[in-house]
Amino acid sequence: MELMEAEQAIKALLPSKRYRHSLGVSQTAGKLAAKYGADRDKAELAGMLHDIAKYFPDDALTAMLQRRPDYGTDFLSYSDKLWHAPAGAIYAEEKCGIDDTEILQAILYHTTGRAGMSLLEKIIFLADYIEPGRDFPGVDEVREAAKHDLDEAVFLELQKTTIYLMEKRQRVYPKTFEAYNDLAGRNN
Repeated sequence: MELMEAEQAIKALLPSKRYRHSLGVSQTAGKLAAKYGADRDKAELAGMLHDIAKYFPDDALTAMLQRRPDYGTDFLSYSDKLWHAPAGAIYAEEKCGIDDTEILQAILYHTTGRAGMSLLEKIIFLADYIEPGRDFPGVDEVREAAKHDLDEAVFLELQKTTIYLMEKRQRVYPKTFEAYNDLAGRNN
């Protein structure tokens, strides 16, 4: 699937605000890829498709994850706000014809991260957080870090997300803690 086809696919499935967000993630991912030496085309495509399943009904997301346990049925034990990520990877593979494992993994882990993230996974994880349309406390600090050190920016995002979830007394997906610990160990 080419980038323009992906843009048309998400335009048909997403409300205009989420469509604009996806365009911002794609563009931000492209810039990060150019800066940090990743494949720009893959980054832009993964960024465009990352939220493709965001507005699918919960029962459809559940059915997709149960049908494809290789994408992680454990997501179903955590916030339904996470479910669109593995479902999006499934949809990208099955309906959009994406067979590039690197792109699928970047979509799969764009909300949670994981230990040992690939360069593309880090880029999509970060681009989703810092794209220009995002405006919340702490985002500018992460944007600034992204200009100089990709791992530090991803680490800050993981830290801020984990603290936010804990303050709201929400469960934290285990792979998010694992990603945090992985990067914390590198920064010592």
